[in-house]
Amino acid sequence: MVAEPTVFIIDDDPDALDSLRCLLRSVGLPAEPYSQPSQFLQSYDPSRPGCIVLDVRMPEMSGLELQQELVRRGSPPPIIVVTGHADVPVCTTAFRAGAFDFIEKPANHQLLLGRIQRAIERDAAERRARGAAPQYLARRELLTPREREVLELIVSGQTLKQIATTLEISVQTASKHRTRVLEKMRVSTDVELVRLVLSADSK
Repeated sequence: MVAEPTVFIIDDDPDALDSLRCLLRSVGLPAEPYSQPSQFLQSYDPSRPGCIVLDVRMPEMSGLELQQELVRRGSPPPIIVVTGHADVPVCTTAFRAGAFDFIEKPANHQLLLGRIQRAIERDAAERRARGAAPQYLARRELLTPREREVLELIVSGQTLKQIATTLEISVQTASKHRTRVLEKMRVSTDVELVRLVLSADSK
């Protein structure tokens, strides 16, 4: 079973924490609030999908310090940084560390919900891409050397006729190789094959 995306909220302001939690639940988005970064880190599980909404100024650990710790641990979900004390250095630091977005308080509810939804969609896409890489490599091992050549030529955009010319084989033979490549890679079309290869190569 695929886990439902969750919005993890870290903010030491109890009113802001409760307000955002209620807003998210009103549109059916599961939310987990944390008033301290240490509480969040204790329960942090990078395998859980969703996104993080993170305040900047907190007494125990700043939002930027928490962001850096999550990056150090590897592949955190998208992070939306929110703050009532925005300035250029803070914004720059957040984006350089990989923040998905940076929003000033008080944030418009519709704007914030829209950014959160996009962050969740980004997280889902990145998880699919990470999952595609090992699948692609395992399937590619099943290809013969000739079939790997055909795969590379398909991905480069060549037609069957061009592939036949490049490999000095007949169009019929090229078509048979292409069919076996698609079968072994478990895709139905050249477009799906290209998408699989590009997703794997980006990781």
